[in-house]
Amino acid sequence: MSRSKEGASQGPTTGSDFLQLDIGQAPPGGRTEWLAERLRAAIADGTLPVGSRLPAGRALAAELRVSRGLVTEAYQRLAETGQVAGRGRAGTVVVAAPPGAAPPAPPVVSRGGPVDALRAAPCRIDLSPGVPDLTAFPRTAWLRAERRVLSALTPADFGYGDPQGAPALRAAVAGWLARNRGIRADPAEVIVVAGVAQALWLLAGVLPGQGVHRVAVEDPGSLGARGQLESAGLDTVPVPVDGAGLDVDALRASGARAALLTPAHQFPAGVVLDGERRRDLLDWAAAGGLVIEDDYDAEHRYDRAPVPALRALLPEGVCYAGSVSKLLAPALRLGWLLVPPRLREEVAAAKRNADLGNPVLAQLVLAQLMDSGELERHLRFVRRRHRRRRDAMLRAVAGRLPGARVHGAAAGLHLMVTFDGAPFEDTDLAAAALGLGVKVHPLSWHRVRPGPPGLVLGYAAGPAGEIEEGVALLGRALGELV
Repeated sequence: MSRSKEGASQGPTTGSDFLQLDIGQAPPGGRTEWLAERLRAAIADGTLPVGSRLPAGRALAAELRVSRGLVTEAYQRLAETGQVAGRGRAGTVVVAAPPGAAPPAPPVVSRGGPVDALRAAPCRIDLSPGVPDLTAFPRTAWLRAERRVLSALTPADFGYGDPQGAPALRAAVAGWLARNRGIRADPAEVIVVAGVAQALWLLAGVLPGQGVHRVAVEDPGSLGARGQLESAGLDTVPVPVDGAGLDVDALRASGARAALLTPAHQFPAGVVLDGERRRDLLDWAAAGGLVIEDDYDAEHRYDRAPVPALRALLPEGVCYAGSVSKLLAPALRLGWLLVPPRLREEVAAAKRNADLGNPVLAQLVLAQLMDSGELERHLRFVRRRHRRRRDAMLRAVAGRLPGARVHGAAAGLHLMVTFDGAPFEDTDLAAAALGLGVKVHPLSWHRVRPGPPGLVLGYAAGPAGEIEEGVALLGRALGELV
């Protein structure tokens, strides 16, 4: 058969790959409502999740061989009932499920599962905590440093590096910690890791050999960090946190020989471990306890003086972990770990056995940024931007979330809000928000013991207008529950 005959026999197409729409199935005189109903059904069952984009009206009309006005009218019907909204050049976007459709609820899974599931869920506005302004990543400075690094490398430098970390980065980290966290450390003490998560994993593998099988954790505290320790085989013991930080008397009563803390900016409550508690904690460590200090976002402070790291006060009793995930980007997977001398050899061996060390090129580029002062300049820039976004969220919470009490606004990348005496579960509020296209963390995810419902809201990743819109939608979700 000739090509011309084969093409002629097929005839014109009248359907679309999008939702496998076939306009021939529409009833006579009811094609607009048929198309609108097909779209509503796809949004309701999750085929078109919140945040997904509908085809351009002109393109869908051409595929269905109908007028553009018919498609525009179908889209308009969904807009009038709040399922879609026009976003200019971004097109027509799904913003909510139809009335009566069950909103997607964050799944309740142990050991970090909810966070992973929520991270994968589609949304329009992400107010998850722990993410910096990724649009501010210093691409020009990074590329400039990368060119300098590559021009200076010899062929031998492309081989396997030191599993403990590139000497240049270990020296740069030692300088960075001395300047910014008051920690005096020899570069030989620094172990380069793939973020704080790997630091916790390495420690969890070494501590049982030291007779440590239970680690005290803050309550509320990071669900991810707690899950990291538990997945490595350690038991965790919740210790309450109040306005002065971890309750050290409760820590002593727990019998745990190690404790994981975020003393400079407690996650999620945002409090600082106060002076008396610090002295008490260091006495506990000097008597044989081990502090694991997660200094996850100490660089980001706005309305208070800097707080020295515990490691600076008692090097022999504190394991110190930090990273550039909250300063540059989590995608780099670059961090550092300092441990007391008695643990150093074992932890370094565990790092070597885990992965033979982090990729060397990225380490050398980061060392360039630290040594040149570019990283300090970047910190000053993002600190100003994050402060403005924090202020926008504070205004929005005050205006849109009646009854919300704000915690931890002086520093960091997130706020904690609680609703004392509220007649709802915070997981229900988070689910309702996700149904409106907004991601947040329910506070109960980060609790072991019962407490008032609340949310953990990140403000660093998006512009002020997006933050204000997201909190307004939270207010709408709250109004539907109370």
